[in-house]
This record gives sequence, C-alpha cells and structure tokens, in this order.
Amino acid sequence: MNRILRRIFTILPAVLLQALWLAVLLKWLAPWAALLNFALSVLAFLFVLYLITKQEEGTYKILWLLVILSFPLPGAALYLIFGNKRTTKPLLKKLNAAGPCLPLSQSDPAAYEALDAENRRLCQTFRMVESLTGFGLKKSRSADYYALGDEMFPVMLEELKKAERFIFVEYFIVENGLMWDSMVQILAKKASQGVDVRVMYDDFGSLSTYSRENAQKLRQMGIRCVAFNPLFFIKGTLNCRDHRKMLIIDGKVAFSGGVNLADEYINQVERFGHWKDIGFKLTGEAVYSYTRMFVQFWNAFSHDPLPEGFLASALPGGNAADSKAQDGYVLSYYDSPLKPDAVSNELFIDLLSQAKEYAWFYTPYLLPGQSLLDAFSRAARRGVDVRIILPGIPDKKLVYRMSRSFYPVLLAAGVKIFEYTPGFIHAKASLVDGVVGTVGTVNLDYRSLFLHFENNSLFYRAGLLTDLRADFLDTQSKCRERTWENMEKGLVRWIVDGVLRIFAPLC
Repeated sequence: MNRILRRIFTILPAVLLQALWLAVLLKWLAPWAALLNFALSVLAFLFVLYLITKQEEGTYKILWLLVILSFPLPGAALYLIFGNKRTTKPLLKKLNAAGPCLPLSQSDPAAYEALDAENRRLCQTFRMVESLTGFGLKKSRSADYYALGDEMFPVMLEELKKAERFIFVEYFIVENGLMWDSMVQILAKKASQGVDVRVMYDDFGSLSTYSRENAQKLRQMGIRCVAFNPLFFIKGTLNCRDHRKMLIIDGKVAFSGGVNLADEYINQVERFGHWKDIGFKLTGEAVYSYTRMFVQFWNAFSHDPLPEGFLASALPGGNAADSKAQDGYVLSYYDSPLKPDAVSNELFIDLLSQAKEYAWFYTPYLLPGQSLLDAFSRAARRGVDVRIILPGIPDKKLVYRMSRSFYPVLLAAGVKIFEYTPGFIHAKASLVDGVVGTVGTVNLDYRSLFLHFENNSLFYRAGLLTDLRADFLDTQSKCRERTWENMEKGLVRWIVDGVLRIFAPLC
C-alpha cells in the first residue's frame, strides 16, 4: 500500500497540471481553445519525434508515446521529470567530481590471453563489458557461493570480526532486526578500536525500514553513515536508486549478491513463504573492483570523503601466495543509469547469443525490454535449453501478474519457466553452458536493467559456477513448471496481458 501511495503522490502534480490547464482553457481561454489545442497537438507531435529518435529501449518509448499523445501536458511533464536522463545530471556531476577515487581496475593481461586462446568470442564479451564500465578482468583467488542468505550471514559476521583497517557497507535495504543488529554490534566494536567503518544505504529502498534517527545512532557509535539520494521532494533523480549490495573488509574480502540487510533475507522472519536468495564471497585482487565501486560512491555522495592515501593497501596486487592461488576469473562492475549503455542488458543478450547447450536464469521479476525478450526467444528456438526460475509466492502481486504476461511469448519460443513453490525467489543469476555466469543484484526488469545503480560479477571457469548449477537444479526440483496447458487463456487475458506489458517499465 505504501508503494502504491508513493506512486500516486509522484504522478499527482502532473494530473493536477492537466486539470488546471483544462480549467483555464474553459474559463478564460475558451475563444482560443481550438487554436491552443492545435498548438499543443503540434508540440506533442514534435515531442514524439524527439522520443523516436532517442536511443532508448523500444518498450519504454511506446509507454511514453502513449502517455504524451493521450495527455500532452501531464505526459510531457512526467517525461521531463522522470523519463529524461538529462534530469539525472546532478548525480552525474557528483560522480564526475569525485572521479574514480582509486586507479582504474586494470585487467590481468594473462587472464585475457588465456581467455582469448580458449574462447575468442567470449573474450570479446569480457572486453566489451570492460570498455563500457572501466572495470577489468581479474584472477579470482577464491569465490565461495552461498545458496541462501542464511548460509552467508554467519560467514559475514566472522569476517567482520577480523577487520583491521576498514569496513565498507552499501545496501539497498537496511532494517533493524537480528541480522542488522548483530552486524552493528561488531561494527561499533570495530569503530571503537580505530577501524574506519562506513555505511551507505538507499533512502528510498529503506524508506519504511530505516530512519534518519537510526542513522544518527550509528554516527554516535563512531560509524560514518550516509543515505543515498535522499527523498526530500519529487525530483528527476527519484528513479535512480542505489540497488547495489556489497560488504568490503580491508580490501581483502568482499560479499555481494541479492541479500539485503533485513531478517527475511536470512529466513528469520517469514514474508511470502521461504525466502530463496544467493550470494558470494570474493578474496584476493578481485576484491579491488568492489572497493573502487564503494569509494567512488562514498566520495561522490557523502560529505566525508576518504582521506587521500588511506586506501593504498587496497590497490591491486597481493603477496606471492595470493597470486599463485586461482579459482577462475571474474569481472565485477556496476551499472549506471547515467550512461547511455545498459551494460547488464547488453551482457545478457550477448551471453544468450553465444549459448550452445543451456542458459539458466534466476530472477524475482520478469519484465524485460523487447531486445532481451527477443534474445531469450532466439536462443530457445535454435535449441538452447533456456530456463528461468521465478517466485511461486509474490512480494508484489501486480508485478507478479505483469511478469506472467511475458510467459506466453517465451513459452511459445520454447523457454522453460519454473515457479518456486515454497516461497519467494530473490536470487539474481545466470549460467551459460557451465563455463560463464553472473551473480549480482540485477533483476530482469526495466528498473534494474535501465534505471537503477546495480552491481554484478561475471565469472569464468570458477568453481562458484559448479555450485550455482547444483543449486539451480536443486531449486528447480522444488518448483512447478508453467506450460501452455496450465496457463490461463482467452481474449480478456490477452487484452490484460497486452496492457500490463505496456506499463511494465513503470514497475
């Protein structure tokens, strides 16, 4: 209900603008009403031409075209406030002012040589991601996979206790409870011992779970804390949320995945049945990419930047033992709505185009743009075993219904769809042919792929992928498969699905 009320509050100014315009038109401008409406129609037409020529996802364009042509004044106002990337300039200006803060994450030349020799086409994919994000391919010293937040949480606590220099925490949702309170106890103790502890959370994501008073209590414990993109009033950057999730300790260990810092993510409280989420722990020089991600955001969006030279020990490198130990390769990066390229969207399309045997995906929401939808269909039609695991119990019923509106076209192409009957799937991962895959924060919906800041790790030949495959098959065994036979059909359903798919980019 809170989410719905926030959406109503967001569009209310534009609706009032249209109502005000109609009132003025009827009361004072009636003699010129026809002329004014014609002028507005011409302006709306020109606005539509502008949208058509923009480099945007087709589904997103269709939505705005319908809105602007139906309601010129509020439609144009909503687009200029929320749909136009130019309104995100304040965030971009801060990020550019902060700079990379740490040297670029250079790739390991030997890693590319080995990858190129084995699979040149896949090597091109890694190079594409690096060119778009500035984050390089690294040898992975170790990459541990956790099939549940319940499994990852105690490991996070143990690693926090080992911190000696700094702890960086950045999450979309923070909520008081067993998980966060247990972490705070360790963070406060470490801060009292001189460890530099910094926490960043998304203000909108934690709107109903974490208050400014909670953040102030952290500061009183010696923990630096900042809310990302605070929601003071309606503004053009409202949709640009920090959906990233990372915990970095001393530049030596990094945790990430889908798990937020709230008790449902470790099944201490039940919301929507059993909560299925995944995560991982990185060690070695691959951690540097996550350190750099956090530092850039912290220095850009806080008023307490890290002192120059503080992170010298976090630079790439390591001792001889670290350089010899290896568990495949990893390229960790973050998506930005401030850039023209939707990196994860392009990456998933590219991986699907290369799949020979199978391409499996975890996602809580399935609201892809047309280009990604087509990539799924093409892969399945040429004989690739394409599977998607989604929730059996939804957290948002409207989004769940919208996700199901995409089932018919995918099933018709041969994509297999499974719903997790014990509860909610919050995992975000992909696995292609057992040799390459991703684990991160990216959902297969418009918000994650185009509007949010996200982080993702692309693994190659890592043991983590073997664990991911085993976990996927185990989870699938607890799912019901959706087929043509158990899908609802009929004209009304077809019409509803079509309308829902038009508005999918808003959810």
